[in-house]
Amino acid sequence: MSDDQLIEIEIGDEIIYEGRVVNLHVKQVRLPNGQPAKREIILHSGAVAVVPLLPDGQVMLVRQYRKAADRVLLEVPAGTLDHKGEAPEAAAIRELREEIGYRANQLTSLGGIFVAPGYSTEYIHLYLAQDLVHDPLAADSDEFIHTVTMPLTEALAKIMSGEIEDAKTVSSLLIAARRFS
Repeated sequence: MSDDQLIEIEIGDEIIYEGRVVNLHVKQVRLPNGQPAKREIILHSGAVAVVPLLPDGQVMLVRQYRKAADRVLLEVPAGTLDHKGEAPEAAAIRELREEIGYRANQLTSLGGIFVAPGYSTEYIHLYLAQDLVHDPLAADSDEFIHTVTMPLTEALAKIMSGEIEDAKTVSSLLIAARRFS
């Protein structure tokens, strides 16, 4: 079976909610077998996640309370694209400066991930940041974070022990470790 035989054709779209970060749509689709179906889709402008790697093999992570998870998570610096036209590289540089106070002179793409393709369009661009220079920007007024520095090997162990549970952090750290350590 070819991929073309798996595609659902959109035949209707109802906007349920429009917010600052996400919009919720109910899409009417025609399934490959011709039957109609509904898909609840969260539209998201996209995001970035960055692994800041120091010359000694340590990574800089952030601890941040996440309401949806109802707990403090250990994560790589990350954030939403400010607008649909913002280049992911520019967002990655901005987020590093806001969250950990450093700018990367070397930014390498690690690819990207769909967060939850069953119901969300959110795509996170993953980066490795190296050759870091202290160059802080003011943090977002609604963001309270604590920076944590540890060896990349320790961060990988925290993935395996279940202490790091955030998908973008797991993905980006594993890819960075595989490609660049």
